[in-house]
Amino acid sequence: MPGGDARETAKSVTGTFEGPETGMPYLAELPARGPGADMIGRTAGMLSELYARVEPSGWRLGDRPGRDTKRAKSWLGEDLDALEEFTQGYEGPLKVQAVGPWTLAAALELHNGEVALSDPGACRDLAGSLAEGLREHLADVRRRVPGAEIVLQLDEPSLIAVLRGQVRSASGYRTHRAVDRQLVEATLREVIGVQEGGPVVVHSCAPDVPFALLRRAGAAGVSFDFALLTERDDDVIGEAVEAGTRLFAGVVAGTDGPLSDPAGSVMGVRTLWRRLGLSPGLLTDAVTLTPSCGLAGASPEYARRALAHCVRAARSLADNPE
Repeated sequence: MPGGDARETAKSVTGTFEGPETGMPYLAELPARGPGADMIGRTAGMLSELYARVEPSGWRLGDRPGRDTKRAKSWLGEDLDALEEFTQGYEGPLKVQAVGPWTLAAALELHNGEVALSDPGACRDLAGSLAEGLREHLADVRRRVPGAEIVLQLDEPSLIAVLRGQVRSASGYRTHRAVDRQLVEATLREVIGVQEGGPVVVHSCAPDVPFALLRRAGAAGVSFDFALLTERDDDVIGEAVEAGTRLFAGVVAGTDGPLSDPAGSVMGVRTLWRRLGLSPGLLTDAVTLTPSCGLAGASPEYARRALAHCVRAARSLADNPE
C-alpha cells in the first residue's frame, strides 16, 4: 500500500471489507517508509538466525543483526499492532504475505556480492530460515487475531526468471543457471508446509506463471495478473480449477487510472470461464478478485478506490456469473 501511516492503512484495508463474504482484510506492507519496509527487507527481517543489511547494491546477508534488521522488525511490529487494533473481534480470512524462497534467493546477496541463488547450499539454508521465521510470524498473527483464518501469500515475482536462468550475476555480464524444476517445487513445498494445513497462495505478476508446478508444491491458490494470460494458459488453468486450486485474478490496475464499471472488470473472467467450458456456478468458489499487483505505486486515494472496486466487481460476478 502507498504512504507510511500504519494505523491509517490498517483502517483502510479492514474497513473496505464488510465481512468474510465480501472481502479479505490483510496485513499491509508500506515500502515508502524505506529500507526494511520494502518486500525484500521486510521478509529478511523475519528470517530465523540469518540477518541482512543494506548495501549500495541491495540487501546482503551478514553475521549479526544490525540496524537494518532491527528497523525491519520494528516496522513489522508497528503494522501488526495497527492490524490488531482494527481487527478486534474479527472472524474470517486474513491474508499475510512474505517473499517466497526463490525470489528471496534471487535478491539477497552473499558476502561475495553474488546472490544466494548462485550457491545451492545458501539456497537450502535460506529456505530453512524462512520456513522457521514464517512459523513464528504466523503464530504471532494468530495470537493477535485469534478469530482469523490465516491465508499465507508467498510473493514470487522472480520465480519465472529463476526457472529460465534469467537472473543476472553481480557483474551483469552473465546469468545464473536455471534451477531444476523439481528442486524449485520441493523447496516451495517445504515453505508452504509451515501453514500446517492452512491455505497458501503463491503470487507472481510475471507472464507464464507455472500453475501446475505451484499446484504440485501444495499451493491452494495462485495469484496472477489476469491481463498477462493468453489462450495457451487455458489448459493449465482448467486443470488447476478442476483440481480445486483457487485463482486470485488480478483484474484491477495497481497504479492510478480510470476504473471501469464493476461488470466490465470481470468480463474477461466470464469469457475465460466460457472458453474453458466450466460451470458458471463454480466462479464464486474458484475465483478471488484482486488488484493486478501491489498498490504501493498508487496514490492513497486510488488504492482505496481500487480495493472497493474489487469488492463491487466480486459482487457483480457472484450476482451474474454468466
